[in-house]
Amino acid sequence: MATSTPLLKTDGVGIEFGGLKALSGINIELNMGELVGLIGPNGAGKTTFFNLLTGVYEPTEGTIMLENEKLNGLPPYKITRKGISRTFQNIRLFGELSVLDNVKVAYHSLARHSILSSIFRLPSHFSGEKEIEEKAIEFLKIFKLEHVMHEKAKNLPYGQQRRLEIARALAAHPKLLLLDEPAAGMNPQETQELMNLIAFIREKFHLTILLIEHDMSLVMGICERIYVLDHGQLIAHGTPEEIRNNPKVIEAYLGEEVS
Repeated sequence: MATSTPLLKTDGVGIEFGGLKALSGINIELNMGELVGLIGPNGAGKTTFFNLLTGVYEPTEGTIMLENEKLNGLPPYKITRKGISRTFQNIRLFGELSVLDNVKVAYHSLARHSILSSIFRLPSHFSGEKEIEEKAIEFLKIFKLEHVMHEKAKNLPYGQQRRLEIARALAAHPKLLLLDEPAAGMNPQETQELMNLIAFIREKFHLTILLIEHDMSLVMGICERIYVLDHGQLIAHGTPEEIRNNPKVIEAYLGEEVS
């Protein structure tokens, strides 16, 4: 269940590219344990916002706070270590690596054995590698992928590739999981299975989740609150019912003024 303790807070966040404002004045607050949606028409700035949260871009205005710690200017790997993981609109697995190795890669960012122990093949290297592999296999069991652990990631069906990408993101032990259009390309049955999976992982891993999605049945079905972006600015925020009936949101999606 969500609490009133803020996990993530953005204050007036924005970014310019060549003098053009892609995002401006974005104020978003996420509480621990919440499942929140971020929606808007194509080009509204949703993925750009995710790139700001994860250090791919640095804001040109405003601040990003995770548990009262400023993230502005930190590189992506440090932000991952502090507790933010993401998936991508276009799946970005290591296609030539096995399913198992894709998950192990995420665990290596948290590995306790040193680089020197790996270079010199010390006992701590082998014990650390064994621990990582055992944990990765446990993750694959949770996501029902253990039977394909030695397959190349690129050979998996689309739905399984999506599950693997989420599993890899969770292997970094995030506090906040960012899902960028996880239902893209899925049929209705796969979308329903994804909804169930998101609800399951939220409860099992006690996660806060921010979800970008164009499938409104998914967003309205699982999100507690929804933020709406249009042309780089927030135009609405509320419960699914409030967003569904908001004239500004209807206008943004239909491209016409609602009387």
